[in-house]
Amino acid sequence: MKKNQKKGHFVISLDFEKLWGVRDKRTINDYGNDIKNVSAIIERTLELFEKFHIKATFSTVGLLFAESKDEILEHCPTIKPSYDNENLSPYNGHFELIKSKSDVDPYHFAPDSILLIKSYNQDIGTHTFSHYYCMEKGQTKEQFRADIISSLNIAKKYNIEQSSIVFPRNYVNMEYLNTLSELGIKSYRGNLDHWAYRVLEHNLKKKAQRLYRFLDAYLNLSGLNTHSLNQSSITCVPMNVPASRFLRPYSNKLRFLEPLKQKRIKNGMTHAAKYGKLYHLWWHPHNFGSNMEQNFQGLEDILKHFKFLSETHDYKSASMESLTHELNS
Repeated sequence: MKKNQKKGHFVISLDFEKLWGVRDKRTINDYGNDIKNVSAIIERTLELFEKFHIKATFSTVGLLFAESKDEILEHCPTIKPSYDNENLSPYNGHFELIKSKSDVDPYHFAPDSILLIKSYNQDIGTHTFSHYYCMEKGQTKEQFRADIISSLNIAKKYNIEQSSIVFPRNYVNMEYLNTLSELGIKSYRGNLDHWAYRVLEHNLKKKAQRLYRFLDAYLNLSGLNTHSLNQSSITCVPMNVPASRFLRPYSNKLRFLEPLKQKRIKNGMTHAAKYGKLYHLWWHPHNFGSNMEQNFQGLEDILKHFKFLSETHDYKSASMESLTHELNS
C-alpha cells in the first residue's frame, strides 16, 4: 500500500429478525425450520467472526429482545403503523401466534442470542421495533418515531445503546433521517445508487429489478460497488454506510454459480483494500437456515480473503458503529 493512502474498510451488517421479518410472506409451516436454526447460526457466525477478527453490526428487531409475550406488550408503542395494507402490521392478528415465553417459542424471541452477541463484543443496532416499513402507504413519521423509541427502550434492558439502523426491506425514507438523528442514531445502511437497488412502486419495474439483482450477484453488471467516504458523507448525520452486496444464500440448483458469486464479492473487497474504499456485505442469519454447511463454507472463504487483504493492504474490519466513530473522531 502506498504511503499515506487511506485504509480500506470491510463492513458487515446482519439483519437479525427471525419470523418478524418474513411473517407477511412466510409462515411457520413453510419456513419454520430455517427460523429455528437461527440461534445456532448466530453462535456459529460469532465464532467465525472471532476467528478472523471481524467486527460487525447485528441490526436487530426490537421485538426479539423480549423474554415473554407480556414483555412484548409492555414495550409496544402506543402509536402503531396504519399501513394501507393491514397485513404488513404484526399488530393485526399475528400476536395471537406468539407463545408465552422465549423458551417455548423459537420464532419470535431471541434474548439468549442477543446476550451472546453482546458477550462477543459485537455491535447491536436497530432494525426497528416491529420490522417497520417506512416507505409503505398509510404509515406516518410520528408512527415511525414511536416505533424507534420502543426499540431503543427495550434494548436498554441489556445496557445496549443503539446508534445504527438498517431499514427493513432497505426502505430508506430520507424524510425520516432527521428523526433518527434526534433519537441518537448516528449511521444507517443506504442502498446502492443504482436503479436496480432503489425502492420502486411499479410491479413491472420491480420484476426487472429482481432479475437484474440476481444476475448482478454473479456477473459484474453494476460495477465493483465500493464506496469512497468523502467529507460530505462523513459529516452527514446520520451517516450513510452504503451497502455493496447482499450475500445470497447457497442453492443446490445454482451451485455451479457459486464460484462466480465468490469472485464477484472478492473482487469488490480487493478493490476496496487497494484503493482505500468501503465494501459493505450484508445478509440475514435465517438465509443460512438451509444448506448451513455450504453457506458457512462460503462465508469462511470470504473471510479468508479478508485476512489475506488485511495482511497485504492493511484492510480493516469495521461495524457500522465503529466506522462512524473512527471517521468522526
